[in-house]
Amino acid sequence: MVVPCFNEMRRLPASVAGVSRWLLERGRPFEVILVDDGSSDGTGALLRRLAGDYPQVRVKTLPRNRGKGRASAEGVHFSRGTLVLLFDADASMPIEELSKLERAIADGADIAIASRAVPGAREIDQPFHRRLLGKAFNRLVRVTLLPGLRDTQCGFKLFRGETARQLFSQLEIDRFAFDIEILLRARRSRYRVTEVGVRWLNSDASSVSPLRDGGRMLWDLARLRLGSVGRS
Repeated sequence: MVVPCFNEMRRLPASVAGVSRWLLERGRPFEVILVDDGSSDGTGALLRRLAGDYPQVRVKTLPRNRGKGRASAEGVHFSRGTLVLLFDADASMPIEELSKLERAIADGADIAIASRAVPGAREIDQPFHRRLLGKAFNRLVRVTLLPGLRDTQCGFKLFRGETARQLFSQLEIDRFAFDIEILLRARRSRYRVTEVGVRWLNSDASSVSPLRDGGRMLWDLARLRLGSVGRS
């Protein structure tokens, strides 16, 4: 499991405790890779304490803030598992939903992505404006780059390990549009991607700004569409 972290002092201890407890109860080996993306609030020190408290936790530190995509790529490169899960620090996706993604992999998918927009999905407490913006952005992605995928931005994705390490070794986009680049590269490489409906809980403390980050995502989407990134 790879968890990119930026200024996550408040949310991370509960997230790591809940995830570790559930995974331990399953009785299967796992690792939790916490990537400090140049945090300024003491998250780095917290991650080191968590690594001391939980033998399964490993820590990777970036010297400055690079963005969620770069932190995810560094964590994937650091990973060793036959499966690699991308997981948000706010735990807006209950870890119990992992079983659904694992079934998709067992059925032949190379990548299973959680979705809030396919049958069986549930969004809980999502503000109307964020839901509207999310649907509009995903529709734009579907029309311009990834037809057939209805929700590329949910931060809960399961990869076969070597598939993840191969795709993320090529990543060029460092910030929030990295998911689109990875899925575009996966499609070009003919990896099988399955979208799985999940239960998703809104996090009031989301670090994503619809204005600031939305503008960057639109710019990166244009770059992908024009082929200036994502082709190497």
